[in-house]
Amino acid sequence: MSDRTLIKYENVEICQQDHIVLKDVNIEIKSGEFIFLLGKVGSGKSTFLKSLYAEVPLYDGSAEVLDYNLIKIKRKEIPNLRRKIGIVFQDFQLLIDRTVNANLEFVLKATGWKDKKAIADQIHHVLKQVGMQTKGYKMPHQLSGGEQQRIVIARALLNSPEIILADEPTGNLDPNTGEDITDLLYSIRKSGTTVIMSTHNLNWVDMYEAKVLVCEDGLLLDKTDQKHTAD
Repeated sequence: MSDRTLIKYENVEICQQDHIVLKDVNIEIKSGEFIFLLGKVGSGKSTFLKSLYAEVPLYDGSAEVLDYNLIKIKRKEIPNLRRKIGIVFQDFQLLIDRTVNANLEFVLKATGWKDKKAIADQIHHVLKQVGMQTKGYKMPHQLSGGEQQRIVIARALLNSPEIILADEPTGNLDPNTGEDITDLLYSIRKSGTTVIMSTHNLNWVDMYEAKVLVCEDGLLLDKTDQKHTAD
């Protein structure tokens, strides 16, 4: 597994609607790392994640994600960056009027896949990765919350991303199901994919070997060595 630097921010300001959310951000994240992103509601966790795929602007300093300069990135380059990043939402955001397979096929076609066999093979591959290979024919409402979140993770894996961002992926799940989803995300990073997972659940933090970043007081702090004291 390589330890290539995928994300590097130096002295970055992250703003939303002219309001500075995080300042003096200095981070370096390598391939295959698993990162827990902690912080109270409104502390900037989601804003930081959105900054990684150019959803919110960055100012000052330097910022690179997957060799893209986020300070100077052109609008036409953003879709290419986003294809390399898988996003797992807390509220699933599955298309409720079509099957699991059709949900995944929609994403592949939207990102340029055309060959029918290649599309079918990739859908089978990602569903197998998340243990849902027999559920492709089902509609989202026929799945439990945990199963839906596994499909969302499969969707995030479709274009073999180098980075997966999971924004409170266990927030709507019971503790046991949440632990299963965290286990799944942790296993994905063993293939070299970097996973950044925001969470309020400090129990996860002590259960896994991971880097810990904490948003507090307008700063993004590395508290990997203080796991038990992260707030």
